[in-house]
Amino acid sequence: MGEHRSGFVNIIGRPNVGKSTLLNDLVGERMSIISAKPQTTRHRILGIVNEEDYQIVFSDTPGMISDPKYKMQAAMNHFAMTVLEDADVLLVMTDVLEDRYTGEEPIIASFKKCKAKTFLVINKIDIDHGKAEELSAYYQNLLEPNHIFLISALNRIGTDVLLDKIIEEIPEHAAYYPKDQLTDKPERFFVSEIIREKIFLQYHQEIPYSCEVVIQEFNEVEKHGAPFVFIKAEIYVMRKNQKVIIIGKGGSNIKELGIEARKSIEEFLGKRIHLELYVRVKENWRNDDRLLKSFGYVK
Repeated sequence: MGEHRSGFVNIIGRPNVGKSTLLNDLVGERMSIISAKPQTTRHRILGIVNEEDYQIVFSDTPGMISDPKYKMQAAMNHFAMTVLEDADVLLVMTDVLEDRYTGEEPIIASFKKCKAKTFLVINKIDIDHGKAEELSAYYQNLLEPNHIFLISALNRIGTDVLLDKIIEEIPEHAAYYPKDQLTDKPERFFVSEIIREKIFLQYHQEIPYSCEVVIQEFNEVEKHGAPFVFIKAEIYVMRKNQKVIIIGKGGSNIKELGIEARKSIEEFLGKRIHLELYVRVKENWRNDDRLLKSFGYVK
């Protein structure tokens, strides 16, 4: 039997540069929610690629927030920085639209100290390829990464070249996870993420950022000879007027949310489901240590 390669490939960068889009493309599964709004990813999520001769454990993280306003954002920054501890290959991601790093930012200081192979990934070259080439020259001088890749994660331009180089750079090692495992998160986590994604798509302004989704029940049974899943989810908001907006007049908004979420959850699970959504008001939950622990932000 030939050599087997295994490694941890961790993605870090500012909010909304396309980290989740890249993870979903490289893994080939829907691991992270994607929205045009920043800060949609809140947790560190592993996506595992398995082939006969290699295993890559990709890690998507929340975007780095330079000035966290509350404890949840501080926890998100902690998730992002943990990728420096176990990376074999570190992907620092930027895009042609965001402000340049100057070299003074904590993320850059950590990047320079990282012992892993460092790849700089410049995304959204389909928008401005010339700007991407300028950034490549700028960051080569500033950061001296091992490699620089110009890609469009959304259009899958250059991602195959990136993947080939990752495979080349990860060390020879046995698989860290069973070969049939795709992620470290349970199904109910992704169900809550799908619901949260639909909230980002349907509602505006501060509503999506004030919401957290918790799966209270996830029971699989057999119905008419086929698997069927009963799901009860609670949507936490911070104020009563936010609850009114989520529900909508006569329940119209939450009904639409339930319909869209159910479609995507059924596609994700490959099973029919019954979905019940409830809204709870919990003031200032983003600074509540007990709730943040129950939501998985702190240990």
